Amino acid sequence: MAANDKARRQLPKYMEIAGEIRKKIKTGEWPPGHEVPSAATLCDQYGVSMSVAKHALNLLKSGGHVYGVFGVGTFVADRPSPVRISPERQLQSAEATFDSEAEQAIEVRRTTERVAAPADIAEAFGIATGEEVTHTLTRSSEGGQPISISDTYQLIGVEGISGATILEETVSQQVPSVSHAEWLGTPPGEQVRTIRQRFLTADDQAVMISDVSYPIDRYDTFVFRMAIPSDV
Repeated sequence: MAANDKARRQLPKYMEIAGEIRKKIKTGEWPPGHEVPSAATLCDQYGVSMSVAKHALNLLKSGGHVYGVFGVGTFVADRPSPVRISPERQLQSAEATFDSEAEQAIEVRRTTERVAAPADIAEAFGIATGEEVTHTLTRSSEGGQPISISDTYQLIGVEGISGATILEETVSQQVPSVSHAEWLGTPPGEQVRTIRQRFLTADDQAVMISDVSYPIDRYDTFVFRMAIPSDV
């Protein structure tokens, strides 16, 4: 997970509802085939609008946790497929996101320090190469097995993604940096799945940049959601 946990925004209600349902699925309280409450039922249960309830169910469907049968209902999937969904996961901590996916204990380690900005990071921020920036290294593991590593950069004095209105993600498959390969245990020359995230203001100024690496088989699908302007 890339974003600074200190600056997590309050989760939207649809994410809270989806999270509660994911916990029921993960713990086995709702086994495969169990019928999930309808949107109308969720409206009554949580006191939310129909659009919020439907958004929660759609998030669960996109994540592979449930599936719908037209005219019948929504049910817990037999084997949820691993799906990475943005930007919802950027609103959660790494612990919360991975815990909702994992079957074993999650451990997240973070170290933060000031470093000289690498050339590409400096260019993205519009500063001189070598100027100091804040660097956070986040390493995550499941049951002792490394599952993610990220390098996150911010300008000195900037906290989290406050002020950002755009999340840009570039997903690729490539040979990782030495530090990422060492953490993930990737053999020399073997590729991983990488994501460069840029959190941008309305005038295209970067406030946070993250490079994230996952094992090549960590996720079946990468899903990105965005709002479509009403005038399109």
